[in-house]
Amino acid sequence: MKWTIAGWMLCTALAVAQTRTSLTLEEAIRIGKENNRGLKISAARAEADQARASEAGAMRFAGLAFYGSYYHLQEGQFRLAATSIPLPISVGNVPPNQYVLRLGLRQPLFTGSRLSATAEAAALQASASELDRAMSEEDVTLNVSAAYWSLYQARQVERFSRENVLRLESYRVDTERLMKAGLATRNDLLRVEVQLSGARINLIEMENDALIAEMNLNSVLAQPTTTAIQLLSTPEAFAGPALQETGGDSVQHLAAIAAGRRTDLQAASTRVQAAGASVTAAKGGWWPQIEFNANFNYNNPNSRYQPITPEFLGKWDVGVTVSMDIWNWGATGNRVEQAEAALKQARLQESQLAENVSLEVHRASLNLHRAGQKLSVAKIGVDQATENLRVSSEKYRSGLSTPTDLLDAELSLLQSQTQLSGARVELALARAALARAIGGQETVGEAVK
Repeated sequence: MKWTIAGWMLCTALAVAQTRTSLTLEEAIRIGKENNRGLKISAARAEADQARASEAGAMRFAGLAFYGSYYHLQEGQFRLAATSIPLPISVGNVPPNQYVLRLGLRQPLFTGSRLSATAEAAALQASASELDRAMSEEDVTLNVSAAYWSLYQARQVERFSRENVLRLESYRVDTERLMKAGLATRNDLLRVEVQLSGARINLIEMENDALIAEMNLNSVLAQPTTTAIQLLSTPEAFAGPALQETGGDSVQHLAAIAAGRRTDLQAASTRVQAAGASVTAAKGGWWPQIEFNANFNYNNPNSRYQPITPEFLGKWDVGVTVSMDIWNWGATGNRVEQAEAALKQARLQESQLAENVSLEVHRASLNLHRAGQKLSVAKIGVDQATENLRVSSEKYRSGLSTPTDLLDAELSLLQSQTQLSGARVELALARAALARAIGGQETVGEAVK
Protein backbone atom coordinates (compact mmCIF):
# COMPACT_ATOMS: atom_id res chain seq x y z
CA MET A 1 0.00 0.00 0.00
CA LYS A 2 2.81 2.38 0.93
CA TRP A 3 4.61 1.64 -2.36
CA THR A 4 1.37 2.30 -4.26
CA ILE A 5 0.90 5.67 -2.60
CA ALA A 6 4.55 6.56 -3.16
CA GLY A 7 4.27 5.61 -6.85
CA TRP A 8 1.13 7.66 -7.26
CA MET A 9 2.79 10.70 -5.67
CA LEU A 10 5.83 10.29 -7.92
CA CYS A 11 3.66 10.10 -11.05
CA THR A 12 1.71 13.15 -9.93
CA ALA A 13 4.92 15.08 -9.33
CA LEU A 14 6.25 14.11 -12.76
CA ALA A 15 2.98 15.15 -14.43
CA VAL A 16 3.11 18.53 -12.71
CA ALA A 17 6.72 18.97 -13.73
CA GLN A 18 5.87 18.17 -17.35
CA THR A 19 3.15 20.82 -17.48
CA ARG A 20 5.23 23.53 -15.80
CA THR A 21 6.28 26.29 -18.18
CA SER A 22 8.97 28.90 -17.54
CA LEU A 23 8.25 32.09 -19.45
CA THR A 24 9.79 35.47 -19.96
CA LEU A 25 7.47 38.25 -21.05
CA GLU A 26 8.87 38.12 -24.60
CA GLU A 27 8.21 34.37 -24.80
CA ALA A 28 4.69 34.84 -23.47
CA ILE A 29 3.98 37.51 -26.10
CA ARG A 30 5.36 35.23 -28.83
CA ILE A 31 3.17 32.32 -27.70
CA GLY A 32 0.18 34.62 -27.40
CA LYS A 33 0.62 35.82 -30.98
CA GLU A 34 1.09 32.29 -32.29
CA ASN A 35 -2.01 30.91 -30.55
CA ASN A 36 -4.37 33.89 -30.59
CA ARG A 37 -7.52 33.06 -32.53
CA GLY A 38 -8.31 36.70 -33.16
CA LEU A 39 -4.99 37.14 -34.96
CA LYS A 40 -5.64 34.03 -37.02
CA ILE A 41 -9.06 35.39 -37.97
CA SER A 42 -7.48 38.72 -38.96
CA ALA A 43 -4.87 36.91 -41.04
CA ALA A 44 -7.55 34.83 -42.78
CA ARG A 45 -9.57 37.98 -43.47
CA ALA A 46 -6.50 39.67 -44.94
CA GLU A 47 -5.85 36.64 -47.17
CA ALA A 48 -9.47 36.67 -48.36
CA ASP A 49 -9.32 40.39 -49.15
CA GLN A 50 -6.04 39.90 -51.02
CA ALA A 51 -7.60 37.11 -53.09
CA ARG A 52 -10.61 39.34 -53.74
CA ALA A 53 -8.27 42.11 -54.90
CA SER A 54 -6.51 39.71 -57.27
CA GLU A 55 -9.88 38.62 -58.64
CA ALA A 56 -10.94 42.23 -59.25
CA GLY A 57 -7.63 43.02 -60.94
CA ALA A 58 -7.96 40.02 -63.25
CA MET A 59 -11.25 41.39 -64.62
CA ARG A 60 -9.30 44.09 -66.49
CA PHE A 61 -7.45 41.59 -68.65
CA ALA A 62 -8.43 39.31 -71.48
CA GLY A 63 -10.38 36.23 -70.53
CA LEU A 64 -10.48 32.94 -72.41
CA ALA A 65 -13.51 30.69 -71.93
CA PHE A 66 -14.53 27.32 -73.33
CA TYR A 67 -18.16 26.32 -73.89
CA GLY A 68 -19.50 22.94 -74.92
CA SER A 69 -22.98 21.44 -75.25
CA TYR A 70 -24.81 18.44 -76.68
CA TYR A 71 -28.45 18.16 -77.78
CA HIS A 72 -30.45 15.30 -79.24
CA LEU A 73 -33.17 16.53 -81.62
CA GLN A 74 -36.26 14.86 -83.01
CA GLU A 75 -35.41 13.48 -86.38
CA GLY A 76 -36.74 15.46 -89.34
CA GLN A 77 -35.80 17.31 -92.50
CA PHE A 78 -34.63 20.81 -93.24
CA ARG A 79 -37.11 22.32 -95.72
CA LEU A 80 -37.40 25.59 -97.66
CA ALA A 81 -40.77 27.18 -98.32
CA ALA A 82 -41.79 30.22 -100.40
CA THR A 83 -45.02 31.74 -101.67
CA SER A 84 -44.01 30.99 -105.27
CA ILE A 85 -43.43 27.33 -104.50
CA PRO A 86 -46.55 25.31 -103.92
CA LEU A 87 -44.82 22.69 -101.78
CA PRO A 88 -41.78 22.96 -99.43
CA ILE A 89 -38.53 21.75 -100.87
CA SER A 90 -36.57 19.26 -98.77
CA VAL A 91 -32.94 20.38 -98.50
CA GLY A 92 -31.65 17.62 -96.29
CA ASN A 93 -32.05 15.71 -93.11
CA VAL A 94 -31.52 17.44 -89.78
CA PRO A 95 -28.83 15.55 -87.80
CA PRO A 96 -30.38 14.42 -84.49
CA ASN A 97 -27.14 14.85 -82.55
CA GLN A 98 -25.99 18.45 -82.11
CA TYR A 99 -22.49 19.23 -80.72
CA VAL A 100 -21.35 22.77 -79.95
CA LEU A 101 -17.75 23.57 -79.01
CA ARG A 102 -16.69 27.20 -78.67
CA LEU A 103 -13.50 28.90 -77.49
CA GLY A 104 -14.11 32.58 -76.78
CA LEU A 105 -11.84 35.52 -76.01
CA ARG A 106 -13.08 38.77 -74.44
CA GLN A 107 -11.09 41.88 -73.62
CA PRO A 108 -12.65 45.00 -72.04
CA LEU A 109 -11.63 48.08 -74.03
CA PHE A 110 -13.48 50.85 -72.18
CA THR A 111 -15.58 50.65 -69.02
CA GLY A 112 -15.58 54.23 -67.80
CA SER A 113 -12.88 53.29 -65.24
CA ARG A 114 -15.32 50.88 -63.62
CA LEU A 115 -13.01 47.85 -63.68
CA SER A 116 -9.79 49.71 -62.86
CA ALA A 117 -11.42 51.58 -59.97
CA THR A 118 -12.98 48.40 -58.63
CA ALA A 119 -9.57 46.71 -58.70
CA GLU A 120 -7.98 49.69 -56.96
CA ALA A 121 -10.66 49.71 -54.25
CA ALA A 122 -10.19 45.98 -53.64
CA ALA A 123 -6.40 46.32 -53.44
CA LEU A 124 -6.71 49.18 -50.94
CA GLN A 125 -9.17 47.18 -48.86
CA ALA A 126 -6.70 44.28 -48.78
CA SER A 127 -3.97 46.65 -47.58
CA ALA A 128 -6.29 47.95 -44.86
CA SER A 129 -7.00 44.41 -43.69
CA GLU A 130 -3.30 43.70 -43.41
CA LEU A 131 -2.86 46.88 -41.36
CA ASP A 132 -5.71 45.75 -39.12
CA ARG A 133 -3.86 42.50 -38.52
CA ALA A 134 -0.76 44.42 -37.49
CA MET A 135 -2.81 46.49 -35.03
CA SER A 136 -4.33 43.31 -33.64
CA GLU A 137 -0.80 42.15 -32.84
CA GLU A 138 -0.29 45.29 -30.74
CA ASP A 139 -3.51 44.52 -28.88
CA VAL A 140 -2.36 40.96 -28.19
CA THR A 141 0.97 42.27 -26.90
CA LEU A 142 -0.82 44.57 -24.46
CA ASN A 143 -3.27 41.88 -23.34
CA VAL A 144 -0.51 39.33 -22.73
CA SER A 145 1.56 41.93 -20.85
CA ALA A 146 -1.42 42.82 -18.65
CA ALA A 147 -2.13 39.16 -17.84
CA TYR A 148 1.57 38.44 -17.22
CA TRP A 149 2.03 41.34 -14.80
CA SER A 150 -1.29 40.63 -13.10
CA LEU A 151 -0.02 37.14 -12.28
CA TYR A 152 3.27 38.61 -11.10
CA GLN A 153 1.46 41.05 -8.81
CA ALA A 154 -0.86 38.34 -7.48
CA ARG A 155 2.11 36.14 -6.58
CA GLN A 156 3.95 39.04 -4.99
CA VAL A 157 0.95 39.83 -2.80
CA GLU A 158 0.68 36.13 -1.97
CA ARG A 159 4.34 36.10 -0.92
CA PHE A 160 3.92 39.22 1.22
CA SER A 161 0.84 37.71 2.84
CA ARG A 162 2.72 34.49 3.64
CA GLU A 163 5.60 36.47 5.13
CA ASN A 164 3.06 38.43 7.15
CA VAL A 165 1.63 35.18 8.55
CA LEU A 166 5.11 33.96 9.50
CA ARG A 167 5.93 37.21 11.29
CA LEU A 168 2.64 37.16 13.18
CA GLU A 169 3.31 33.59 14.24
CA SER A 170 6.66 34.70 15.61
CA TYR A 171 4.93 37.58 17.42
CA ARG A 172 2.54 35.12 18.99
CA VAL A 173 5.50 33.15 20.34
CA ASP A 174 7.02 36.39 21.67
CA THR A 175 3.73 37.35 23.29
CA GLU A 176 3.46 33.98 25.02
CA ARG A 177 7.00 34.45 26.31
CA LEU A 178 6.16 37.94 27.58
CA MET A 179 3.03 36.58 29.27
CA LYS A 180 5.15 34.12 31.22
CA ALA A 181 7.41 36.99 32.24
CA GLY A 182 4.40 39.06 33.31
CA LEU A 183 5.02 41.71 30.65
CA ALA A 184 1.95 40.91 28.53
CA THR A 185 -1.66 40.04 29.19
CA ARG A 186 -4.03 37.42 27.84
CA ASN A 187 -5.77 40.20 25.91
CA ASP A 188 -2.48 41.07 24.20
CA LEU A 189 -2.15 37.46 23.04
CA LEU A 190 -5.72 37.46 21.77
CA ARG A 191 -5.05 40.59 19.73
CA VAL A 192 -2.10 38.91 18.04
CA GLU A 193 -4.07 35.70 17.42
CA VAL A 194 -7.02 37.62 15.99
CA GLN A 195 -4.76 39.43 13.50
CA LEU A 196 -2.99 36.13 12.74
CA SER A 197 -6.34 34.51 11.90
CA GLY A 198 -7.21 37.41 9.62
CA ALA A 199 -3.79 37.15 7.96
CA ARG A 200 -4.31 33.44 7.31
CA ILE A 201 -7.71 34.10 5.74
CA ASN A 202 -6.15 36.83 3.61
CA LEU A 203 -3.40 34.40 2.55
CA ILE A 204 -6.03 31.90 1.39
CA GLU A 205 -7.67 34.61 -0.70
CA MET A 206 -4.33 35.71 -2.16
CA GLU A 207 -3.47 32.12 -3.09
CA ASN A 208 -6.81 31.83 -4.84
CA ASP A 209 -6.27 35.14 -6.65
CA ALA A 210 -2.86 33.91 -7.83
CA LEU A 211 -4.39 30.71 -9.20
CA ILE A 212 -7.08 32.71 -11.02
CA ALA A 213 -4.44 35.06 -12.45
CA GLU A 214 -2.46 32.04 -13.67
CA MET A 215 -5.55 30.60 -15.32
CA ASN A 216 -6.22 33.95 -16.97
CA LEU A 217 -2.69 34.09 -18.40
CA ASN A 218 -3.05 30.54 -19.69
CA SER A 219 -6.33 31.53 -21.31
CA VAL A 220 -4.74 34.55 -23.00
CA LEU A 221 -1.94 32.29 -24.26
CA ALA A 222 -4.53 29.74 -25.48
CA GLN A 223 -2.97 26.88 -23.53
CA PRO A 224 -4.46 24.54 -20.89
CA THR A 225 -5.57 26.50 -17.84
CA THR A 226 -3.95 23.92 -15.56
CA THR A 227 -0.47 24.67 -16.91
CA ALA A 228 1.84 25.81 -14.12
CA ILE A 229 3.74 28.94 -15.14
CA GLN A 230 6.99 30.17 -13.69
CA LEU A 231 7.57 33.86 -14.41
CA LEU A 232 11.13 34.74 -15.35
CA SER A 233 10.70 38.48 -15.98
CA THR A 234 10.35 41.26 -13.45
CA PRO A 235 8.60 44.59 -13.99
CA GLU A 236 11.79 46.52 -13.19
CA ALA A 237 13.33 45.29 -16.44
CA PHE A 238 10.33 46.47 -18.50
CA ALA A 239 9.12 49.52 -16.63
CA GLY A 240 11.90 51.79 -17.84
CA PRO A 241 12.03 55.47 -16.96
CA ALA A 242 8.88 57.52 -16.77
CA LEU A 243 8.55 60.50 -19.05
CA GLN A 244 9.00 63.07 -16.31
CA GLU A 245 12.20 61.33 -15.13
CA THR A 246 13.93 61.78 -18.48
CA GLY A 247 12.54 65.08 -19.66
CA GLY A 248 10.73 63.10 -22.33
CA ASP A 249 8.92 64.44 -25.35
CA SER A 250 5.75 66.43 -25.01
CA VAL A 251 2.39 64.78 -25.32
CA GLN A 252 1.84 66.62 -28.60
CA HIS A 253 5.00 65.09 -30.02
CA LEU A 254 3.92 61.64 -28.85
CA ALA A 255 0.57 62.17 -30.57
CA ALA A 256 2.44 63.12 -33.75
CA ILE A 257 4.49 59.91 -33.50
CA ALA A 258 1.27 57.92 -33.08
CA ALA A 259 -0.26 59.61 -36.13
CA GLY A 260 2.65 58.36 -38.22
CA ARG A 261 2.96 54.87 -36.74
CA ARG A 262 -0.48 53.64 -35.73
CA THR A 263 -1.51 51.01 -38.25
CA ASP A 264 -5.21 51.46 -37.47
CA LEU A 265 -4.91 55.11 -38.54
CA GLN A 266 -3.15 53.99 -41.70
CA ALA A 267 -5.91 51.44 -42.27
CA ALA A 268 -8.59 54.12 -41.84
CA SER A 269 -6.81 56.38 -44.36
CA THR A 270 -6.51 53.46 -46.78
CA ARG A 271 -10.22 52.74 -46.45
CA VAL A 272 -10.98 56.37 -47.33
CA GLN A 273 -8.96 55.92 -50.52
CA ALA A 274 -10.77 52.65 -51.22
CA ALA A 275 -14.14 54.35 -50.75
CA GLY A 276 -13.08 57.09 -53.19
CA ALA A 277 -12.15 54.46 -55.76
CA SER A 278 -15.55 52.80 -55.24
CA VAL A 279 -17.23 56.11 -56.07
CA THR A 280 -15.27 56.23 -59.33
CA ALA A 281 -16.28 52.65 -60.09
CA ALA A 282 -19.95 53.43 -59.45
CA LYS A 283 -19.81 56.46 -61.75
CA GLY A 284 -18.45 54.19 -64.48
CA GLY A 285 -22.02 52.92 -64.90
CA TRP A 286 -22.89 56.20 -66.64
CA TRP A 287 -20.48 55.41 -69.49
CA PRO A 288 -20.76 52.93 -72.36
CA GLN A 289 -19.06 49.57 -71.93
CA ILE A 290 -16.95 48.48 -74.89
CA GLU A 291 -15.23 45.12 -75.24
CA PHE A 292 -13.48 43.10 -77.91
CA ASN A 293 -14.71 39.55 -78.63
CA ALA A 294 -13.20 36.68 -80.63
CA ASN A 295 -14.62 33.17 -80.94
CA PHE A 296 -13.72 29.91 -82.59
CA ASN A 297 -16.65 27.52 -83.10
CA TYR A 298 -16.11 23.84 -83.79
CA ASN A 299 -19.61 22.41 -84.15
CA ASN A 300 -21.28 19.27 -85.42
CA PRO A 301 -23.19 20.19 -87.50
CA ASN A 302 -21.96 23.72 -88.21
CA SER A 303 -24.85 25.87 -89.51
CA ARG A 304 -22.43 28.14 -91.31
CA TYR A 305 -21.74 25.39 -93.80
CA GLN A 306 -24.44 24.44 -96.27
CA PRO A 307 -25.71 21.93 -96.86
CA ILE A 308 -25.74 20.80 -93.25
CA THR A 309 -23.67 17.68 -92.69
CA PRO A 310 -23.14 15.68 -89.48
CA GLU A 311 -19.44 16.41 -89.09
CA PHE A 312 -17.25 18.75 -87.00
CA LEU A 313 -16.40 21.95 -88.86
CA GLY A 314 -14.70 25.08 -87.54
CA LYS A 315 -15.35 28.81 -88.04
CA TRP A 316 -14.05 31.93 -86.27
CA ASP A 317 -15.42 35.41 -85.73
CA VAL A 318 -14.19 38.68 -84.17
CA GLY A 319 -16.09 41.80 -83.17
CA VAL A 320 -16.59 44.72 -80.82
CA THR A 321 -19.54 45.00 -78.47
CA VAL A 322 -20.90 48.29 -77.17
CA SER A 323 -23.50 48.42 -74.41
CA MET A 324 -24.92 51.27 -72.35
CA ASP A 325 -27.74 51.56 -69.87
CA ILE A 326 -30.19 54.10 -71.24
CA TRP A 327 -32.77 53.68 -68.51
CA ASN A 328 -32.55 51.49 -65.42
CA TRP A 329 -34.89 53.34 -63.05
CA GLY A 330 -32.09 55.19 -61.31
CA ALA A 331 -30.08 52.09 -60.34
CA THR A 332 -26.77 53.67 -61.42
CA GLY A 333 -27.51 56.89 -59.56
CA ASN A 334 -28.41 54.93 -56.45
CA ARG A 335 -25.13 53.03 -56.63
CA VAL A 336 -23.25 56.32 -56.88
CA GLU A 337 -25.13 57.72 -53.87
CA GLN A 338 -24.32 54.61 -51.85
CA ALA A 339 -20.62 54.87 -52.72
CA GLU A 340 -20.51 58.58 -51.84
CA ALA A 341 -22.24 57.91 -48.51
CA ALA A 342 -19.71 55.16 -47.76
CA LEU A 343 -16.90 57.62 -48.57
CA LYS A 344 -18.37 60.18 -46.19
CA GLN A 345 -18.68 57.53 -43.49
CA ALA A 346 -15.05 56.44 -43.98
CA ARG A 347 -13.84 60.03 -43.65
CA LEU A 348 -15.81 60.57 -40.46
CA GLN A 349 -14.51 57.30 -39.00
CA GLU A 350 -10.95 58.33 -39.82
CA SER A 351 -11.46 61.69 -38.10
CA GLN A 352 -13.05 60.07 -35.06
CA LEU A 353 -10.26 57.50 -34.80
CA ALA A 354 -7.62 60.24 -34.98
CA GLU A 355 -9.29 62.03 -32.06
CA ASN A 356 -9.50 58.78 -30.08
CA VAL A 357 -5.83 58.06 -30.71
CA SER A 358 -4.84 61.52 -29.51
CA LEU A 359 -6.92 61.01 -26.36
CA GLU A 360 -5.41 57.56 -25.83
CA VAL A 361 -1.87 58.94 -26.10
CA HIS A 362 -2.67 61.75 -23.63
CA ARG A 363 -4.20 59.28 -21.17
CA ALA A 364 -1.33 56.80 -21.50
CA SER A 365 1.32 59.47 -21.01
CA LEU A 366 -0.46 60.81 -17.91
CA ASN A 367 -0.73 57.28 -16.52
CA LEU A 368 2.98 56.73 -17.10
CA HIS A 369 3.77 60.02 -15.38
CA ARG A 370 1.56 59.13 -12.42
CA ALA A 371 3.00 55.60 -12.19
CA GLY A 372 6.52 57.00 -11.97
CA GLN A 373 5.51 59.32 -9.15
CA LYS A 374 3.75 56.52 -7.27
CA LEU A 375 6.81 54.28 -7.56
CA SER A 376 9.06 56.94 -6.04
CA VAL A 377 6.69 57.46 -3.11
CA ALA A 378 6.14 53.71 -2.63
CA LYS A 379 9.89 53.06 -2.33
CA ILE A 380 10.14 55.59 0.48
CA GLY A 381 7.07 54.09 2.14
CA VAL A 382 8.59 50.60 2.22
CA ASP A 383 11.83 51.90 3.74
CA GLN A 384 9.92 53.78 6.41
CA ALA A 385 7.57 50.87 7.17
CA THR A 386 10.48 48.42 7.40
CA GLU A 387 12.35 50.61 9.84
CA ASN A 388 9.17 51.29 11.84
CA LEU A 389 8.50 47.56 12.17
CA ARG A 390 12.08 46.88 13.22
CA VAL A 391 11.91 49.46 15.99
CA SER A 392 8.44 48.34 17.09
CA SER A 393 9.53 44.68 17.18
CA GLU A 394 12.55 45.45 19.35
CA LYS A 395 10.46 47.52 21.74
CA TYR A 396 7.77 44.87 21.92
CA ARG A 397 10.22 42.06 22.65
CA SER A 398 11.65 44.24 25.42
CA GLY A 399 8.18 44.92 26.82
CA LEU A 400 8.39 48.64 26.01
CA SER A 401 5.44 48.84 23.55
CA THR A 402 1.94 47.46 23.18
CA PRO A 403 0.73 44.83 20.69
CA THR A 404 -1.31 47.53 19.00
CA ASP A 405 1.84 49.43 18.01
CA LEU A 406 3.45 46.25 16.71
CA LEU A 407 0.42 45.09 14.77
CA ASP A 408 -0.08 48.52 13.24
CA ALA A 409 3.55 48.53 12.12
CA GLU A 410 3.14 45.02 10.69
CA LEU A 411 0.04 46.01 8.74
CA SER A 412 1.78 49.15 7.46
CA LEU A 413 4.66 47.08 6.11
CA LEU A 414 2.32 44.68 4.34
CA GLN A 415 0.43 47.57 2.76
CA SER A 416 3.59 49.41 1.71
CA GLN A 417 5.11 46.26 0.18
CA THR A 418 1.91 45.63 -1.76
CA GLN A 419 1.83 49.25 -2.92
CA LEU A 420 5.46 49.15 -4.07
CA SER A 421 4.95 45.94 -6.05
CA GLY A 422 1.76 47.36 -7.51
CA ALA A 423 3.53 50.59 -8.45
CA ARG A 424 6.25 48.67 -10.30
CA VAL A 425 3.68 46.61 -12.18
CA GLU A 426 1.63 49.73 -12.89
CA LEU A 427 4.67 51.47 -14.37
CA ALA A 428 5.41 48.47 -16.61
CA LEU A 429 1.78 48.32 -17.72
CA ALA A 430 1.64 52.08 -18.28
CA ARG A 431 4.68 51.83 -20.52
CA ALA A 432 3.12 48.92 -22.44
CA ALA A 433 -0.10 50.92 -22.84
CA LEU A 434 1.84 53.93 -24.13
CA ALA A 435 3.68 51.61 -26.52
CA ARG A 436 0.37 50.42 -27.90
CA ALA A 437 -0.94 54.00 -28.06
CA ILE A 438 1.93 55.34 -30.17
CA GLY A 439 2.52 52.26 -32.27
CA GLY A 440 5.35 50.16 -30.84
CA GLN A 441 7.57 49.48 -27.84
CA GLU A 442 10.68 50.73 -29.63
CA THR A 443 8.96 54.06 -30.19
CA VAL A 444 8.45 54.47 -26.45
CA GLY A 445 12.15 53.96 -25.97
CA GLU A 446 12.84 56.74 -28.45
CA ALA A 447 10.25 59.01 -26.86
CA VAL A 448 11.69 58.83 -23.38
CA LYS A 449 15.36 59.17 -24.32
